[in-house]
Amino acid sequence: MSTHNAGKATRKPVVLMSMGAQERKGHDYQVMTHKYIVPLVEISNCLPLLAPTCCGVDDLDHYLDMVDGVYLTGAGSNIDPTLYGQPNMTPDKGQDRDRDLFDLPLIRAAIKRGLPIFGICRGMQEINVALGGTIHQKLYALPDFNDHRENTDDPVDVQYGPRHSVRLLPDSWLARRMGKDEIIVNSLHGQGIDRLGEGLQALAHAEDGLIEAIHAPALGQFMLAVQWHPEWRAAENPDSVAIFQAFGDACRERAGRSAG
Repeated sequence: MSTHNAGKATRKPVVLMSMGAQERKGHDYQVMTHKYIVPLVEISNCLPLLAPTCCGVDDLDHYLDMVDGVYLTGAGSNIDPTLYGQPNMTPDKGQDRDRDLFDLPLIRAAIKRGLPIFGICRGMQEINVALGGTIHQKLYALPDFNDHRENTDDPVDVQYGPRHSVRLLPDSWLARRMGKDEIIVNSLHGQGIDRLGEGLQALAHAEDGLIEAIHAPALGQFMLAVQWHPEWRAAENPDSVAIFQAFGDACRERAGRSAG
């Protein structure tokens, strides 16, 4: 094998991360939180490619040509509910429509290309909406569910601390990868999945029955999305390490096929 081909075969996978809008002192920023990038680099062993969502989707295929996976992170904004056919029940909560209008077609295009996809919190909800599902906009107001929001007055370490158990689907690939059927997770969200999108299935549930992880078993590629935040101090949590390693492995397999 030539040196050139060997380099292609062993290169790190490149993963697309879509950025979000943030206003600071009258200026509009595109941002990505440090805590999401670090485990992708240090545990998944992948290279992040940060894509601004403020410029539309004209270059979406160019981005996807360059990557081996897609990583959809959490954010402080909610998805515009008109995109899943509902009026806005949380008008006091910020939205990021540019990200919505970038990520939903991104998800559909990545599925068509067979790219591995990993979503966290908002990212999981985006996957669900992109495939025709709906969201509980005010989960905390529903009598059948617990309040999954963090106390914003608590220190950050407390907000991201262990909160409740999650039961994994027995004998599923995720349970086998984790080596257990139940894990303890943090909880920092006011919304959650209601109706699942086409082809999606629940992989895990919280104690109150809320869907906490999803996959798409009919698709050929890796897809995992979780409602909790495994990125928080991921290296200190064996369950988080297992999740990020699984995504990294899927991206490496994809990169290897592309190199071949």
